[in-house]
Amino acid sequence: MMLSSTVPEAASRLLSFVNTSPTPFHAVQTAVQRLEKVGFSKLKESDSWDKAVKPGGKYIFTRNQSTIVAFTTPGNWKQGAGLSIVATHIDSPNLRIRPVSKRTKAGYLQVGIETYGGGIWHSWLDRDLSVAGRVITSNNLGEFKSRLIKVERPILRIPSLAIHLDRGVNDSLKFNQETEFVPILGLISEQLNATSESSKSSTGDVQASSIADNHHSALLNLLASELSVAPNEIHDFELQSCRQLYDTQPSQLGGIVNEFIFSPRMDNQFSSFCAVDAIIGSVSSNSLLEGNVNCIALFNHEEVGSVSSTGAESNLIPSLLSRLSPTPDLLAQSIASSFLVSCDMGHAIHPNYYNKHEENHQPRINGGIIIKTNAKQRYTSDAVGSFLVKKLVEKKGGKVQEYEARNDMPCGSTVGPSLSTMGLRVVDVGCPMLSMHSIRETAGTSDVQSCIDLFQSLFENFSQLDAKLIAE
Repeated sequence: MMLSSTVPEAASRLLSFVNTSPTPFHAVQTAVQRLEKVGFSKLKESDSWDKAVKPGGKYIFTRNQSTIVAFTTPGNWKQGAGLSIVATHIDSPNLRIRPVSKRTKAGYLQVGIETYGGGIWHSWLDRDLSVAGRVITSNNLGEFKSRLIKVERPILRIPSLAIHLDRGVNDSLKFNQETEFVPILGLISEQLNATSESSKSSTGDVQASSIADNHHSALLNLLASELSVAPNEIHDFELQSCRQLYDTQPSQLGGIVNEFIFSPRMDNQFSSFCAVDAIIGSVSSNSLLEGNVNCIALFNHEEVGSVSSTGAESNLIPSLLSRLSPTPDLLAQSIASSFLVSCDMGHAIHPNYYNKHEENHQPRINGGIIIKTNAKQRYTSDAVGSFLVKKLVEKKGGKVQEYEARNDMPCGSTVGPSLSTMGLRVVDVGCPMLSMHSIRETAGTSDVQSCIDLFQSLFENFSQLDAKLIAE
């Protein structure tokens, strides 16, 4: 029997998206570049949209470089029209460099970090780590600019303790996240110090502000070199090391016939990529001629509660709705005609931990879209939302799986509940994966297209389907 290892094109595009997007900043930048290539125009929240948004248009706007909204208006668009929305998040559990990161111990240069989100932290030990994020730089005109940075080579590592020094490590691995989870940057040596001094003399002293006192000069000089600026031109930065920000091992295919994706940040760049891909695909379809405004929203900070100016509990979607329907009556009409699909990754059945799933709710990788249900409203799915998803998937010939957590296990949450509070109809879906919140996660190659198909079906078919549904 010959096994086929043909790779779906959508999965290959996902790998490229993830490998160029080590942070939410980079993910937004990558999405903007793709959308602009197919004719989307940038809007600014600070500008008036009264004459900017027109029927048959394609628009994007971003906030703080870490959240993006893209939408298309149909040819017959008018104020009060509903929105068909796909909402995801682009942040993942990761490590963030502290504002004061300089540490030294036992001859090592160390970098202080803070954990972000609920990561499987032991999976980050002994990994080749680097840094990525954004840096504020200045020039000789006194101007300041936010620039993205991604250091390609591994520069950090969190070494585990040798088994000879901890014989019980395989019985129960526990470590203190503050004192025993600190990356090493290098060795304190005359050679390293000489390199730093040489860099200072050739590029100008590191600025006499707190940043030079707060971080190792070797790190600042590396960042300056990557950005082709002098160290004294760096004024501040947001860098996060390891998984979310940068696991130097790339996203790649795996499995005997390439049925898996082994990758960082599948939760939830997988869904975010599919949203971008779907709205690009919808541009050439009849969905631009009539029906709802089609929209995608890629939020930040879901892993820490969504409460921020760029999270799902911000005014991003309410502001968009009110700007497209600027009177209370039109806004109410728009909300009543809208539907939001909240998409976040779900838990596939694990062959080694079979009893962690309720016996009748065991999603399989490459088995199709999961509808997530929770009686305590951790997920927003109800009969109407589930019905709509099933019909939309059916239009594309796909499959649907059901997931509900066991009663004796806690349930995660998504951006869905936050977004439902404004009165929108919302449903929670996702694609199955293993090792969620590990530095390396596992998803399915076929599920990429299944996710894109659902979103495209939403953009193409929701308005007609909703017109036939009576649920008042």
